[in-house]
Amino acid sequence: MASVPKIKTYHFLPCKYGSELLLDIGRIESLKNYVLDQTLHQLSFYEIIFITEGSGALTLNENKMSILPQTIIFTSPGQVRRWDIQESVKGYTLFFEKDFLHLFFSDELFLYRFQYFHQYSHPPSMQAGEAPFRKCLNLLHETEQEIGQIQNDSSHLIRSLLYQLLILLNRYYAEVYEVERDTYVHAGFYRFRSLLEKRFLQDQTVEAYTGMLNISPGFLNKICRQFSGWSAQQMIHQKLISEIKKELHQNKSVKEICYEFGFSDPSNFNRFFKKLTHMTPFQYRKSIK
Repeated sequence: MASVPKIKTYHFLPCKYGSELLLDIGRIESLKNYVLDQTLHQLSFYEIIFITEGSGALTLNENKMSILPQTIIFTSPGQVRRWDIQESVKGYTLFFEKDFLHLFFSDELFLYRFQYFHQYSHPPSMQAGEAPFRKCLNLLHETEQEIGQIQNDSSHLIRSLLYQLLILLNRYYAEVYEVERDTYVHAGFYRFRSLLEKRFLQDQTVEAYTGMLNISPGFLNKICRQFSGWSAQQMIHQKLISEIKKELHQNKSVKEICYEFGFSDPSNFNRFFKKLTHMTPFQYRKSIK
């Protein structure tokens, strides 16, 4: 039986510059063994990629995105991806640990407030206009220069540059996909997204989350549809399918995965998977060999 390709995981190197810095920036063309890795892999941190030259595709959680100049790609921790490069790609990659911002802003939901991270219903990439893309590159150049001559207070300046960049990207993303850009309304939606990332194995019903959030199922569905286009249950199901697919890349039996995700028996597990993907777990695993 042919083996299933395993998923490689890249972890952040916090002390690359001596003292701890939970953010880094690099030129794509100089990071070929990492950025342009054509094997299946995932990151344990956040990354934003800015393409200045080249073409090809990047598959992220099975969502295949075209790569062109002025493409911006957003990767959240745990998403599975694979590069398929046609022409030599150049640009920037900006990557950081959540604590680089969480600890400073004392806000556990901070990164869930941006539309492009932990995205369910819209693409995790966008094609930026020339002026917006140039504005982003200017902030990246400033960040690159500061890291190149790093000082004791550099983390504060770098954090402020990242904050500007994230806000600008949220505005641009909202314009491209016509979604809500206000990052400080309906905190219940952001809390739900955060809880879902942590508790999808234990809690798979809308009622479980509304109990933790102390809101009604109707209100949760309303804000989920407003901000994602999906109901709360659809978001739960999509999260489960995404995680199940990752497990199907490992050397685990379907039966083992079935019970790990709380299904009563393999037949229920197979029906659930096929309903959302139009193939059985066995067929999916066969398709990725």
